[in-house]
Amino acid sequence: MNDSTSISLDPSPQEIRHCGNLAIEWMAEYLESIPQRAIYWPVSSEQIREKLDSALPVEGADFAELLKTFREAIIPFSRHNAHPRMFGYVQSPGTAVGAFADLLASTLNANLTAWRSAPAAVELERLTLDWIKQILGLKADAAGLFVSGGSMANLAALAAARTAKLPVTATQKALRIYASEETHHSIAKAATLLGIGADNVRMVAVDSHFKIRVDDLVAKISSDRHAGQIPFCVVANAGTVATGAIDPLFEVHEIARRFNLWMHVDASYGGFVALAETARPLFNGIAAADSVALDPHKWLYLPVDCGCVFYRDAETARAAFAHTAEYTKVFDLQDEEAFAFWDFGPELSRRFRALKVWMLLKGVGTRVLAAMIEKDLACARHLEKLVRASGDFEMLAPVELSIFCFRYRPPKRPNSSYSAQDEDHLDRLNERLLLALQRDGSSYLSNANVHGRFALRGCVMNYRTTLRDMETLLNDLRRVAADL
Repeated sequence: MNDSTSISLDPSPQEIRHCGNLAIEWMAEYLESIPQRAIYWPVSSEQIREKLDSALPVEGADFAELLKTFREAIIPFSRHNAHPRMFGYVQSPGTAVGAFADLLASTLNANLTAWRSAPAAVELERLTLDWIKQILGLKADAAGLFVSGGSMANLAALAAARTAKLPVTATQKALRIYASEETHHSIAKAATLLGIGADNVRMVAVDSHFKIRVDDLVAKISSDRHAGQIPFCVVANAGTVATGAIDPLFEVHEIARRFNLWMHVDASYGGFVALAETARPLFNGIAAADSVALDPHKWLYLPVDCGCVFYRDAETARAAFAHTAEYTKVFDLQDEEAFAFWDFGPELSRRFRALKVWMLLKGVGTRVLAAMIEKDLACARHLEKLVRASGDFEMLAPVELSIFCFRYRPPKRPNSSYSAQDEDHLDRLNERLLLALQRDGSSYLSNANVHGRFALRGCVMNYRTTLRDMETLLNDLRRVAADL
C-alpha cells in the first residue's frame, strides 16, 4: 500500500479538523437559509446526471472538491424537507443534534448485534427504549429494538404474530390479517414478504372519521372462520398516513382477545403524539397491544433512518427470530451480558441508531418536545379553521392529529350547485393545482383519496412551522390557482 492511499483512508487529525470545519460551516449556512429556499426546484434526471462526473474515479479528489460537488449538484436539486412549509408526506425536518449524533455513531461504527459486540452502545439502546416505553405507557418488561423504519417494524411484528398464533399445521393460504382501508401499504407488503400474501390482508371498512369499523371487523373475522380460514392478527392504526385517524384501540383489543388474535398497532406516524397532553387520551389502550411500531424519525424530528418495534411478550419475539450458528455462540457471558438483539428482529448488522434518540431526549427533554408537538397540532387545527371560514376551500376530512385533507373549490354563481360532472372537474383542477404548487416552491403538499375525491393533503411535523405558515399556504394556493 503506497503512502497516498494510506493517507486518504486515514487522514491526520489536522486534516480531519479541516474537513470537519468545511462541513460544519456548510451545515450552519444551510440550516440558516432553509426558510428562504424554494422547497423544490423542477428538474429532470438528465439535468442532475449532467452535473455529476460519471467516470469511475481512479485517482482521489480532496474533500473541498467533493463538498463543492455536493453544494452545486446535490443541494440545488434536492427537496428541502426541513422547510417550514414542507407539508408533503409524513416528513421530519431532522435536527442538528441528530445530525451530530449520526456523525459520532458512524465514527464509532459500532455494530449492535449483541452485547458483546458493542457493550456501551447496546446498553444505551436498551435505556433509550425504556424511555420510549415510558412515553407510550408500555409494559416495563416489553422487548424492543430500533430498526430502519415503520415498514421494517411492521414486518417484524407480523413475523412474531404468525409464529405466536398459528398452529404447526396451518398453511399460508389459509391465514388472515385484518386492517382498515386506511392502513399503510407496508402491512400488505409485509404479508407478501412473509409468504402470507397481500390478498390475505382483509381490508375492513372505516367510518365517517376514517376509523376502523368494529362491526365490519367482527363480521369479516366470523365469516372467515366459518369458511375454514385462520384469522391470526388484527392491525390497528394510531395515526393513519392519509388522514391521521386513530382507531378505537380498546375496542379493537377486545375483539382481538375474543377471537384470540394478535393485536398490532402501527403508531409509526402518531405514536409520539402521546407526549402532547391534549392528545394523550387518544392513545389509551396502546399498552394492551401485542406489538407496536413507532418511528422516532418522524415526531421526534430525527433524521432517517430510525424506527422501532416493541413486543409485549419477549418470548414471542424470540420464538420468531432466535437462531443459532457457530459464529453467534456466546461464551463466558451470562444474563444481561448474553443479550442479543438478533433474537428480536430480522437484522444481524445494526447501526448505532439509538445515539441520536438518546442525544435528542437527553439534550432537549420531553417538555420541549411536547410543546413542539402541541404547536404542530395547533397549526393543523388553524388550517382547518381557515379553510372552513373561507369561500374557496373545503375540508374533506376532520383533523385529528396534524394531517389535513382539503381541496380548492372556487365559489359558483348564486343559486347554482355542483353537479357530478363538476365534481370530476374539481378533481382534475386540484390535481393541476397540486403540481403547480409543488413546482412553485413556496409551499409543498401531497395528495390523498378521500371518499373517492382528490384531496390536497398536508402534514405538519416541523418545529419551524408557525400559524402564519398555514395562512401563507392558502395564499400560495390562491396565487397559483389564479395562474392556471
